[in-house]
Amino acid sequence: MSKSAESGRCSWPIAFTLLGLIIAAVVIIVFLRLESWPARTAAQGTTELERLGRDLRSAFIDVAHLQPRITINNRVYLEQSIPTSELVILSRRIEVEHELLHSWAGSAKRVKLHGTFTVKAGFDLRQDLAVDIRPDEIVVQLPHAQLLGVEQERVDVLAFENGFWNRISANDVQNELSILPQLAREKAAESNLPSEAEAALQKQLHERIHTPQPLKLVFTSAGKSNQ
Repeated sequence: MSKSAESGRCSWPIAFTLLGLIIAAVVIIVFLRLESWPARTAAQGTTELERLGRDLRSAFIDVAHLQPRITINNRVYLEQSIPTSELVILSRRIEVEHELLHSWAGSAKRVKLHGTFTVKAGFDLRQDLAVDIRPDEIVVQLPHAQLLGVEQERVDVLAFENGFWNRISANDVQNELSILPQLAREKAAESNLPSEAEAALQKQLHERIHTPQPLKLVFTSAGKSNQ
């Protein structure tokens, strides 16, 4: 028998053995990849959510100058940090009038004032503010907007008429001056200024934040006007 025939018979078993080893190695590699795929997918998903959390935090700093608490899949990722206790969203000029007319023993006195005020609406950030990032949605939780302050711009005296013996006192003037900001606050509340502030914040966030998940704002507590 020739040497070439003998070498041919020896090379085939070796070739089959190598082929078997290669196939086994491929099967093991595929098995390990499939076994680790959920963990790798979860890690990639968490990394993406964390990146989104950092982007959201930056957006809140730009829009509202505040840093909310960020949670990702119910795990706290970043704690809340509030550099200011209030966030003013809207300011509106309000004009009101009030008149005192008092008669005594046939003598009448009259005081009529016109007040111009700036009323501010926004959010009390001493309450909880949080962003919960989930794979299917992003939930922003914050308190309802409220009236944060009433600032007097000017007061005009429209009438100041003393009776012959029924004179205007300092208390009369002081009482009238104290009524004007209350009227301005009531007028602002009737005009739904807090609701407009909520809508304005929601619009700003939607314009600033672009995420694959829907962005949902949840207002968790009833706003109360400051006294």
